Amino acid sequence: MTELEPTTGDATVATGVPTTVDSRWTDAPCAALTVGADGVLLQANDAARALLPRARTGEPLSRVAPWLATAVAAGEERPRAFSDVVDGRALEAQPVPHDDGTITWWLIDVTDVRSIRDELHLEQARAAFLSEASAALLGSLNLARCMEVAAELAVSRLADGALVITPGARGQYQVVDAVAGGGTRHRVLRFDPDEVPGLAEALQGFPPVPSRWIDPAVAPSWITPEGFGEVGSIVVTPLPGHGIPAGALVLLRRADAGPFSEGEEATAREFSARSGLAMSAARMFAQQASITETLMRDLLPPSLQHVSGVEFAGGYRPSQDNERVGGDFYDVHPGVEGSEETLAVLGDVCGKGLEAAVLTGKIRSAVHALLPMAGDHLRMLHLLNDALLSDDHARFVTLVLASVTRQGADVRVRLTCAGHPPPLIIRADGRVEEAATLGTLIGALPDVHATTWETRLAPGETCLMFTDGITEAQGGPYGRDQFGEERLQRAAAECAGMPAEAVVERVQMLATEWVGRNSHDDMAVLAITAPRGRHLTAVGGHGRGRYTA
Repeated sequence: MTELEPTTGDATVATGVPTTVDSRWTDAPCAALTVGADGVLLQANDAARALLPRARTGEPLSRVAPWLATAVAAGEERPRAFSDVVDGRALEAQPVPHDDGTITWWLIDVTDVRSIRDELHLEQARAAFLSEASAALLGSLNLARCMEVAAELAVSRLADGALVITPGARGQYQVVDAVAGGGTRHRVLRFDPDEVPGLAEALQGFPPVPSRWIDPAVAPSWITPEGFGEVGSIVVTPLPGHGIPAGALVLLRRADAGPFSEGEEATAREFSARSGLAMSAARMFAQQASITETLMRDLLPPSLQHVSGVEFAGGYRPSQDNERVGGDFYDVHPGVEGSEETLAVLGDVCGKGLEAAVLTGKIRSAVHALLPMAGDHLRMLHLLNDALLSDDHARFVTLVLASVTRQGADVRVRLTCAGHPPPLIIRADGRVEEAATLGTLIGALPDVHATTWETRLAPGETCLMFTDGITEAQGGPYGRDQFGEERLQRAAAECAGMPAEAVVERVQMLATEWVGRNSHDDMAVLAITAPRGRHLTAVGGHGRGRYTA
């Protein structure tokens, strides 16, 4: 700031020192004071007199502006600018020293600027908090964890205590409360929401009730977290969700902390909106996961049992390790209406993933409905073919049907393939035979042609059924060779005399090692074995099959 040149008449102050006053200095919008080396006020413009009623020339600065006199008396060789609050106004004092030892102080009112700056800082902090809250709340799709995070964030920035309440079911409400500096607590409470003004409305999604309308003295005891102390003010705000309310947020402030401001309540509403959306998403995810789990139950391969003294074991590996279902399937159906003939089914639906699994479920349900005619394989295949052709969205499927009956120590097996690789018969001496059964696939042609082949399994012998995901699995040393039928037959020969579960595990292990990290189709294996000796399975004992995901 530069010193103005004098342009007008003379003036004499009480000290007898003549000074010249510039009209521009007098009329300046900022307050200005000239102070002598002895601390006496020499000049004051109109703005200074308006700001400082005691600003009279000749008066000691300590009487006119004590806060400024303290700065002048600091003993520094060159005074420095500083700021202070005077009568509620924020002032910045800028000194301009003169050669004669006097100092002109320009007093700039920065109250409005500082207020805007403070509001900007508050808004930046508020935006940062809401952004941090959104990231934390969306970090979990678990409803209980979302409630915990919402309560923890609320007490970290908004209040001394917080309660997150979900809509009630049969009069019970899930509540998570938190206290600043403490942990969270889960509770299931029975209460009347009308006990807290605005809570019933908030749980229904209505606008919040201002905190000044809520008297903490009449609030019920359950609303106060353990060890909180006396409640001074309460804010109740809804947690809006996707279409339906997600619950309510109750913020508590201690009696010695002062009431909530309008800005704090506005921040609480925005925080509640983010919390409600996160909780709603978590609840929707939980519902969808429950529905998916229920539907998936009918799509997963079954746990196999030893039926009527015959060993059954199965193994399944989907095309992607992150999936649980696909287009390959197997089932074992004990005989109906007193029949001792068990029907085993292994199939491969065109495609992979969930879409193929849906068709798999339809086919398995259709086969189950056709069990009364399980003794006639060709008729079952005709009816199933007609059902798939009538479905515009269906794909084709390959199947192998096996009717199994225990006859003394042996097991009688009737096999019918419909577009499927023929099963392998593993004899006790290590020989491997290919079942002589062929047929057209199901769901592609208006008619079905298939042949049925019958054999007997002596004790220790196995009928191995498999999908082409095994034989066509690419891998090996170069990563491009198929596992192939010959390699499968050699592996099967090594399994002579093994129980059904051991055969399945061995074939799956070899195919998995062959594939390595390569992509592959769904793989399913089903083994039917005539048990050795008179152990538990020979008289109808039960065991479990294997499912590999």
